[in-house]
Amino acid sequence: MLRRVLLLAVAALAAYLLAWPVPIHPVAWDPGPAPPLTGAFAPNERLAGVERLGEGILHGPEATAIDAEGRVYTGTRDGKVFRIDPATGTISEAARTGGRPLGMAFDGAGTLYVCDGVKGLLSLGPSGELKTLATAQGGLPFGFTDDVDVGPDGTVYFTDASSGFGPSGYREDILEHGGRGRLLAFHPGTGTTELLLAGLNFANGVAVGGDGSFLVVNETGSYRMIRYFISGPRKGTWEPFVEDLPGFPDNVTWSAERRVFWVALFSPRVASLDALAPHPFLRKVVLRLPLWVQPQPKPVGWAVAIDAGGRAVESLRDAGPRAFAPVTSVREREGTLWLGSLESDALGRLAAGRP
Repeated sequence: MLRRVLLLAVAALAAYLLAWPVPIHPVAWDPGPAPPLTGAFAPNERLAGVERLGEGILHGPEATAIDAEGRVYTGTRDGKVFRIDPATGTISEAARTGGRPLGMAFDGAGTLYVCDGVKGLLSLGPSGELKTLATAQGGLPFGFTDDVDVGPDGTVYFTDASSGFGPSGYREDILEHGGRGRLLAFHPGTGTTELLLAGLNFANGVAVGGDGSFLVVNETGSYRMIRYFISGPRKGTWEPFVEDLPGFPDNVTWSAERRVFWVALFSPRVASLDALAPHPFLRKVVLRLPLWVQPQPKPVGWAVAIDAGGRAVESLRDAGPRAFAPVTSVREREGTLWLGSLESDALGRLAAGRP
């Protein structure tokens, strides 16, 4: 009797692992070997001195934006946008989106554009008026509005990380590798949204380069950055900018002081996840396993600086037990690096050092 029960249990478990419906349709791909951690990627402890601001208030401050007065804005997992005055340390509530504010950027007129992972592309005017600007493009609703930047002509560039999975489903999108991400442009003058690129594997951070001729967009699921030309003879075309990054690229910002893109790496690459890449069926099986058994990101704080030619020139890292991790954004302003984190309960601040 006991043997029969055990056999039935094993059969039920096997049936579950092999056939239980899952929400992903994995695509086989070859990530290639991870690059060696040498040169600019060499391990160091330069993030060990991060100062944590707003502990107990700023829950999951994923990204930042800085206004003309030097005040830092960030969004938290409870749907709030906060304003931090670096001079006094005062933290005040600027808005409530009712969703999950993620990437944000100011235009020259003082309007704050916010990518809310649930609500879409929003704007927060200088007077405090919150507006919804876009929730879909081409009849396809945004699933995971992620990061945003503003071009020299006022065009708002932003990403929809995944049309199929929202902020709570980023693991599913990474496991699927199904190209559900998009790069988009919102034109404030007409109120229209334009599709620039589709088929991206978790379209994440976006930043306009210093000369305004191109932007870069991070493709988290493929460990790479893409350059998209927004002006000049190559306008509307794209090319790889950086491939084979040593981790999952999250948000990206342009540093005018250092003339580099700061790229936050959510985690170093995970060998077991790379090993599963060519095997779509096994990735379905993995998703049926308990979360603690699935491949996990590593708690390493990490950001790299990439110059305008696509070369890694600097790395900030901390793999210690109290690391500020994951780092999901880095923004440099007047000698200070502001570090966001999707999972930390504080905003990070660090002296930038000499460019």
